Amino acid sequence: MRVVIAEDQVLLRDGLVRLLTGAGHAVVAQVGDGRRLVAEVSDRRPDLVIADVRMPPTYTDEGAAAVLFLRERYPELAVVILSQVVEPSLVAALTGGRVRAFGYLLKDRVLDTRVFLDQLATVVDGGTAIDPVVVENYVQHSRDRLHGLTGREVEVLGLVASGRSNTGIAAELVISRRTVDAHLRSIFTKLGIESDPEDNQRVLAALDWLASRGRVAG
Repeated sequence: MRVVIAEDQVLLRDGLVRLLTGAGHAVVAQVGDGRRLVAEVSDRRPDLVIADVRMPPTYTDEGAAAVLFLRERYPELAVVILSQVVEPSLVAALTGGRVRAFGYLLKDRVLDTRVFLDQLATVVDGGTAIDPVVVENYVQHSRDRLHGLTGREVEVLGLVASGRSNTGIAAELVISRRTVDAHLRSIFTKLGIESDPEDNQRVLAALDWLASRGRVAG
């Protein structure tokens, strides 16, 4: 994949470049501020953007603002946000009702490079990868559409939103793949998500879940 990295911390940025190139990907641009991010993406049209939330000159939301602009301008662009803090309202704003090809990961919780690369691939393929801490934060404040789900189903849906495959969910919860499939069928039924060859049920479920959480967080 072709990647643009927007990160003002040089050591972290260099580490990302080495990781990605070592995995066979092409880093087509490295920038340290939101304005250059927009310019490079517009010029190079990468497959994926990895961006920090806070960048120069004010270190508030320059990266997030640039990503929001780019997602509106290029709806199919895959984006992974790397943040140092849990910001549920920011996640809701950045998804804008669209969680396809979107990720939000916490920097200090990226502990396994293989998992991180898998999450990037998930996002590029149109999926979602939301850090479980953000997912848990949303769950704790949930009082709406998820009330019909069992506790285990909420766990499964949270792992779906964090970008885990059915096999990965089974391993995480120490249950069988068949049990995961059964939970997902129940979740889709309860959320009113019908089978449709044009739609990815997992993404639609995550969209419903995040949209629900966004209303609470906002």
